[in-house]
Amino acid sequence: MKKLRLLFVLLWVTSNLFSSPVTGLLERIDKGASSKFIIERQKSGTDFFELDQKGDKVIIRGNDYVNIATGLNWYLKYYAGIHLSWNGMTAKLPAVLPPVTKKERHETDLPYRYDLNYCTFSYSMAFWDWERWEKEIDWMALHGINLSLALTGTESVWRNVLLKLGYTKDEINEFVAGPGFTAWWLMNNLEGWGGPNPESWYIRQEKLQKKIVKRMREYGIEPVLPGYCGMVPHNAKEKLGLNVADPGFWCSYHRPAFLQPEDERFEEISALYYKELTKLYGKTGFYAIDPFHEGGSTQGVNLDAAGKAIMKAMKKTNPDAVWVAQAWQDNPRTSMIEHLEAGDLLVLDLHSECRPQWGDPASEWCRKGGYGQHGWVYCMLLNFGGNIGLHGKMDALINGFYDAKTDNHAGKTLCGVGMTPEGIENNPVMYELVMELPWREHRFTRDEWLKGYVYARYGVEDEALQQAWDLLGNGIYNSPKEKIQQGTHESVFCARPGLDVYQVSSWSEMKEYYNPQDVIEAARLMVSVADKYQGNNNFEFDLVDVLRQALAEKGRLMQKVVTAAFRAGDKQVFELASQHFLHLILLQDHLLGTRKEFKVGTWIEAARSAGQTQEEKALYEWNARVQITTWGNRVAADQGGLRDYAHKEWNGILKDFYFMRWKAYFDYLACVLDGKQPEELDFYTLEEAWTKETGFYSSIPEGNTVVVAKNIFEEVF
Repeated sequence: MKKLRLLFVLLWVTSNLFSSPVTGLLERIDKGASSKFIIERQKSGTDFFELDQKGDKVIIRGNDYVNIATGLNWYLKYYAGIHLSWNGMTAKLPAVLPPVTKKERHETDLPYRYDLNYCTFSYSMAFWDWERWEKEIDWMALHGINLSLALTGTESVWRNVLLKLGYTKDEINEFVAGPGFTAWWLMNNLEGWGGPNPESWYIRQEKLQKKIVKRMREYGIEPVLPGYCGMVPHNAKEKLGLNVADPGFWCSYHRPAFLQPEDERFEEISALYYKELTKLYGKTGFYAIDPFHEGGSTQGVNLDAAGKAIMKAMKKTNPDAVWVAQAWQDNPRTSMIEHLEAGDLLVLDLHSECRPQWGDPASEWCRKGGYGQHGWVYCMLLNFGGNIGLHGKMDALINGFYDAKTDNHAGKTLCGVGMTPEGIENNPVMYELVMELPWREHRFTRDEWLKGYVYARYGVEDEALQQAWDLLGNGIYNSPKEKIQQGTHESVFCARPGLDVYQVSSWSEMKEYYNPQDVIEAARLMVSVADKYQGNNNFEFDLVDVLRQALAEKGRLMQKVVTAAFRAGDKQVFELASQHFLHLILLQDHLLGTRKEFKVGTWIEAARSAGQTQEEKALYEWNARVQITTWGNRVAADQGGLRDYAHKEWNGILKDFYFMRWKAYFDYLACVLDGKQPEELDFYTLEEAWTKETGFYSSIPEGNTVVVAKNIFEEVF
């Protein structure tokens, strides 16, 4: 009997060991790595992770798999000097791990660590396959994410719903957006743009979503599935006889209609939606619901009744479910949520580092009383449009979190920390910082944190690298609290040309807040030690990114020289300055070509790979090209303000698109200086031509990063 008991225990331990998702994570990081760690899951009423030592093995303890993975990430960064990031999710671990000489424990009383924005699914994830998603879910676990938006495959849900309501497949494809624009369809901003989608797209995304939510649930990451927000096609009144409100237009696109809560079919259609959603992806404890996103008209809508009807429909599917809402501009409307029960709504304070709404009186978006009785999450948005550029608000992020935590009202309803960027795979330093906040009990400073980050990022302690990051941390990564802008200080290279060009996208709100010379000096410091760290993946990524920013700073200065020369009528200086400006674009293009992360070919290759036929590949490539340039049709691009919103400093597009625009403009100005009256440039026509091309762009890095960076720095600076 004792032998049987012992055998049972051994089988249970073995099964538990190999079924742990952390074991699989370790093996994906470095084959054989799981044998170097002891993973211990312990019951606890408090979220925690603990680092310990037993012989030559490191012990990672935690109360669930996500917290264990968080502990693993902490160990890798601060003991082993290994930083797993979007530019590299694998590493070679040492044969004998650095020991944990003193037990280290971290706890948090915040239950939620949230990830993703609707926009991320289009600006970054539009064409991801399972291989890329698997890495991202590993990244989520390592960074403590236990609650994540999961929108992939929603197209199939809506297709099934609308088929049952009597819509044809062609009519459905006029409603469902294409792959590059799914996010704005799901936020009720537009219909159909980027489509029609082939049948294979629905099948592909459905299969992918099932894998995504399965892996999330294995880790213990709760997927936030898209709930029913009252959206119906714009012609639902004519087609189905529904009582609908018209939310109006978004950037010139007509929004879908809103089904009035008083309509007798609201309950039927919402129930049908949840039935189809559950059939495909199961039930969840959290549903993302964002009616009237970004300025949708609520005229004629009883918002209190709408909020209650939406909540009732969700609760009918899962009585324990929580409605997750993005706080952005006026949403969620106070009159829609004020009478909902505490605990039923979780609000994402979407832009906490810049425009918090939780009750900070210094914020221009401050809501008096915050979110009332409802729980909320302190989120960092940081990135808009997936734009490339160094940017952060380190002090504002850190101090804002601890101020919120200790606030007499908001601190009592604060439930977590989150990341809500429109685009990812940029500025890894900021995402490390925000996701460490819940695990650091006491307020800390940017300078002390950056010392640890440099070792974690590069695995070395180097004075030149520390000086570089001190310059960046004090400057471009530390936009003051009072400065308001949407993401990075945009590169003039990517701007639609003009004499007095400043920002690139329509809503940037850029303001001067750092010294460009500090960026150039940081680049010099990194170049000075580049030979020493050649082959260090994180260093080479950052070397390219920082030097890219330095070139953009130089370009902004040179563009002003071009304008001054033109206004002075000095043809010789104008020609020299304009040629130098164009040369800087080509140098930046060359530099970025050494890393796959900065190549337009990586984006386009992913898009084409999602298609099965040449026709499908062409459709997805068109989606990919349009999104990062014109964004929409002529009206949406120019009158709607969407052009260049998702601009990218990427190899390939710099040379063939941005260079082309500036060259055409400089040629136009040269004609003016010669006393001619050239025809005004139609920029949209120039831009649209590139979106329709199918020329090949490689995703393979070209050239030695360190050699190219050193040569370019020497030439320019």
